[in-house]
Amino acid sequence: MGVMESVYLDSCLVIYFVEEHPRFGSAISQAIEVNANMRFCISPLVELECLVMPLRQCNQALIDRYEMFFQDYVRLEINADIYRSAAVLRARRGLKTPDALHLATAQGHSCAGFWTNDERLHTIAGRLAVNVLAQI
Repeated sequence: MGVMESVYLDSCLVIYFVEEHPRFGSAISQAIEVNANMRFCISPLVELECLVMPLRQCNQALIDRYEMFFQDYVRLEINADIYRSAAVLRARRGLKTPDALHLATAQGHSCAGFWTNDERLHTIAGRLAVNVLAQI
């Protein structure tokens, strides 16, 4: 049995999925189901970005839904080397800090894919980044 390929999920996709976005939620759910042979990953940055609004709104039910989601996915750590790679991405490609950290985390953990709906990241990351919502 081979090693399962990893796919890093961008925060926007996690938000659409967990909050059951009327246009994008089911598409993300279907993409995850179709790729059940993949190991889906998140980072502490994904957790931070997803929890801001529910925490701001004191929406405990949504916080709990996110916490359940986070438990089901592999958590990739962001170490000093990843921060350094993110700095290079920011300097050379003009990315904002969060985007650079997401991409550097996916690259630093040798993910086979970085799922996003950000076409800019798709352009910068080449084949690694996949805009899973581009066909909708």
